[in-house]
Amino acid sequence: MKRKSIIDIENSKLLPSNNIEEETYTILQRLYDTLPIQNQPHHPKCFTGYSDDFLNELLKSIKRAREINIIVSFLMESGVRLLLDALEDAKNRGVVIRIITGRYLNITQPSALYLIKDRLGDYVDLRFYKYDNQSFHPKAYIFEYEDGGDIFIGSSNISEAALTYGIEWNYRLEKSTNKEDYEQFKQEFMNIYYNNTIKVDDEVLKEYSKRWKKPKVMTDEVETSKKENNVIDFYRPKGAQIEALYELKKCRMEGYDRGLVVAATGIGKTYLAAFDSKEFEKVLFVAHREEILKQAEETFKNVRPYDSMGFFNADIKDTDKDIIFASVQTLGKEEYLNEDCFSKDYFDYIVIDEFHHAVTERYMNIINYFKPKFLLGLTATPERLDNKDVFELCDYNVVYELRLKDAINRGYLVPFHYYGIYDEVDYSNLPIINGKYKEEELEKVLMINKRADLILRNYLKFNKKRTIGFCSSKNHAEFMADYFNKNGVKCCAVYSGDRGNNWLDRSEAIEKLKKGDISVIFAVDMFNEGVDIPEVDMVMFLRPTESPTVFLQQLGRGLRKYENKSYLTVLDFIGNYKRANLIPFWLSGEEYDVDVIKESKYTYGEEIYPDDCIVDFDFRLIDIFKKQAEQLMNIEEIIYQEYQRIKQYLGYRPLRLEFFKYVDEAIYKNMKKNSKINILRDYISFLQKYNELFDEELLIYNTIAHEFIKLIETTNMSKSYKMPLLLAFYNNGDVKLKLSSDDIYLSFKEFYSHPSNGVDLKRHKSTENYLTWGKKEYIDLSRRNPENFLIKTHGDFFYREGEYFCLNEELEAFINNKYFIKHFKDAVDFRIKQYYKERIKDE
Repeated sequence: MKRKSIIDIENSKLLPSNNIEEETYTILQRLYDTLPIQNQPHHPKCFTGYSDDFLNELLKSIKRAREINIIVSFLMESGVRLLLDALEDAKNRGVVIRIITGRYLNITQPSALYLIKDRLGDYVDLRFYKYDNQSFHPKAYIFEYEDGGDIFIGSSNISEAALTYGIEWNYRLEKSTNKEDYEQFKQEFMNIYYNNTIKVDDEVLKEYSKRWKKPKVMTDEVETSKKENNVIDFYRPKGAQIEALYELKKCRMEGYDRGLVVAATGIGKTYLAAFDSKEFEKVLFVAHREEILKQAEETFKNVRPYDSMGFFNADIKDTDKDIIFASVQTLGKEEYLNEDCFSKDYFDYIVIDEFHHAVTERYMNIINYFKPKFLLGLTATPERLDNKDVFELCDYNVVYELRLKDAINRGYLVPFHYYGIYDEVDYSNLPIINGKYKEEELEKVLMINKRADLILRNYLKFNKKRTIGFCSSKNHAEFMADYFNKNGVKCCAVYSGDRGNNWLDRSEAIEKLKKGDISVIFAVDMFNEGVDIPEVDMVMFLRPTESPTVFLQQLGRGLRKYENKSYLTVLDFIGNYKRANLIPFWLSGEEYDVDVIKESKYTYGEEIYPDDCIVDFDFRLIDIFKKQAEQLMNIEEIIYQEYQRIKQYLGYRPLRLEFFKYVDEAIYKNMKKNSKINILRDYISFLQKYNELFDEELLIYNTIAHEFIKLIETTNMSKSYKMPLLLAFYNNGDVKLKLSSDDIYLSFKEFYSHPSNGVDLKRHKSTENYLTWGKKEYIDLSRRNPENFLIKTHGDFFYREGEYFCLNEELEAFINNKYFIKHFKDAVDFRIKQYYKERIKDE
């Protein structure tokens, strides 16, 4: 980043800067500390902009005030930053602070509100004007002093432009000389405050953030510093990063020790991790590509310049640095995961980049070995890869989420112009192995001149400078590069393995594309992630893309903002391959529903897509989509086919937890909507229906043991309290029918020693000190909650006998049945994981 100067406001001169953030805050603090507390005899009343005069007067007033009341139509991140230090100082002096702002036209930025909440907490009384659709344009700053008061009223909202360089007119109205008008304005402020506002608590703030879009009237120049001044945008959180940091801090306060941030390309996830790590001493950053690690090191240097940094990869084995950037291929080997290299608690904070890969063995080795204070997963596409559930690795704790559609709507990414082009390739007879088309057979239908000519003709329709074409294989990439080169379009192929005539090293290819030496890169799984080429203005999908993760990764390669780039052009060549009809859902960000698809209720209108995006499907593709929808089975058949798919993938019959972990999300959501077809509410009956029960399991079917398992599967769970009680009965596989106080205490203590379980206790005042509890407190919790509830609702299974809490004695006939024991534990484990998922979702 180019180093510029920063303004010394006090002396009206520019200073050279090496450590911009610290020097800027030092200057602002010095200015603030030297502002006179007393009124000057001839203080100004009129402010017409072009300077910092109005801002300086506000800072003086904040410093004197014993009460601050601000009402503005909108708040911007840039303006809030200018006032925050002074407001925080006022908070520390016990000054009353009230701020009212509006949601009219969505001008108020969520990040501005998060900044205030982060620095001032609940101390500040931050409110929205109640009526979203009513014009709301007041701009007044009301200060009460020990010896009087001021109101600044005029045209300035809280933004950098409005408080400094913009053309804004404001007037000071003094209480000492114009008391009647002063009191009238303040009285109207209090009237609005008491009668026409809603408090901006965490719930209101999160809801506003979810639906916020960048207003059409807001340009990038309005949001950032004026181009002509010499102030650099130094390294500090901005936009979505501010929101995510607030949520991360809150989740740690609630007791979580791991969390997942899902954010689209271009949000700055590595900077987010660097900012969030600042309160931790020892940091580990894990990724699967060296270039990602090098980019991450640069980012962390900018945010944490005084920390020592090193690498742990095939060539370098640093073990004594504050921050280590590790290759998963190296650190994930068991030979390095031991006390001789790193102790389990060596790192306080671990970042797993591209977290959707974390289900693979080397990542799992790292995650299972280290015990950090916090583990952060970062990804733009968390959906299942290779049928595995990455959410589970963070206990379903999605701390912050900003998907592609919202990132475009907020203006963080450019919109796309998508063209679905009809491809005559017939995929219906291609063999499928492990859910994918057989590569050799796929190549045969993709590598024909007629199809290459279709691609070339459509490519030439658009005058694009830098394009990535995603291919199915090395041979396919070479074929396409050869065809384009022979037709006068300079291009190359990038892939791993043996090199062909058109091959270029990835780094060299990127440089040539940026410089304009080539126009197209044909790539195979080399540009899906971890590569930033903002200059790319077109992407071409040249293979059947059946995975939403891969589809969105490829789309994201071209959505980064770049000078004079107003949108990304997307050419998708679509035939009758399986799941092609889901593309409209992937583009829109909408959840797809089996019934909706079957009944063709979904539309392809622009209203479902991100703002300013264009989606155009060839009419023949609409016919393909409809035919595929008509061929869908009913939901019960789909569930059974999904069960068979998971069984084939695992190589053995899945039980509840495994089915839950690997089931397609859309199928799971559709299954959950109807309890009659929800196989996870009575998994034994589902297995029996399809002759999947073993002989010894048949002894359980339709018995009290079966009913007990169903009880676990279906019991209500607003908290996790029943689970440690059930685990006490399970007793590590040696099932007990009577629990003593010691049994219950030890099970509860062990269960709530895990942070994700302890969240339920941490959140409530009566239980927040649970880590210091002894036997009495845990027994009291068990008695007044799960025990009483289970006796009341399931008295046929649970009862109390003196100091013992007991299970129905008829279960004694089954406690040595290994399949009863297995289903018992599996049902409990499933309900815990399901509870994690639903708990986070419902917040």
